[in-house]
Amino acid sequence: MLGVFRNGLVSPPKELNSPAATNPPDHHNPLQTFLSYHKNKASSMSFGNDASLAFAHSSHSLLDTQRLFSSVDDIHCLFLGSLNNLCTLNKQYGLNKGANESMFVIQAYKTLRDRGPYPAHSVLKDLEGSFGFVVFDFKAKTVFISLGNDGRVMLFWGIAADGSVVISDNLEVIKTSCSKSFAPFPTGCLYHTGGELKSFEHPKNKMKAISRVDSEGAMCGATFKVDIYSKTKSMPRVGSQANWAWSQEA
Repeated sequence: MLGVFRNGLVSPPKELNSPAATNPPDHHNPLQTFLSYHKNKASSMSFGNDASLAFAHSSHSLLDTQRLFSSVDDIHCLFLGSLNNLCTLNKQYGLNKGANESMFVIQAYKTLRDRGPYPAHSVLKDLEGSFGFVVFDFKAKTVFISLGNDGRVMLFWGIAADGSVVISDNLEVIKTSCSKSFAPFPTGCLYHTGGELKSFEHPKNKMKAISRVDSEGAMCGATFKVDIYSKTKSMPRVGSQANWAWSQEA
């Protein structure tokens, strides 16, 4: 799968931008690069200059990771993997039994966006299985990214030459598009526009950047780990009018 978001729509940690990054004259368009890797097997859609989304259709191989795409009310979700407790989650969120994982994620996102009773990390802790997803809310111009904690699904993110943020499960697309400014998206974590990268397993701990060096000795975009010694500052509850869906509190 692939998500490309203009500079400013997604504001990743500054450490993701490598000091060794170069802007080659043959700048590669991430979307075109992705489509070239998946000829006649991929679908894509673009949203003006804001974003582009693409995904390669799942094969019939039992070993292939499930790939799903859904759109509801201008909310678009790319989903990788599967949820073992999907039936339970669909019932909990009022969805029919036929709703797939990407449909569920959209409903969960809408619940959080519209002042859900729990912060995002509490919802994500309820997901059982291997998963990674990207949600783009076209009307609200927000992006929500998360990756499960079992390591069976991998996502990578990076910064392209024009400053746009690229996220994909295809490492070669990321390398081609982002030069040295890329890293694995950390497992057990989430990112939301207007917020910051954080662990949904340890939401009260800050994330710390760890420098990466490639096989040629060049600095690459940093990886991010939970800092067990550093706590975030919890936002005090000041009234029922506040939207706590994306808050730090449990």
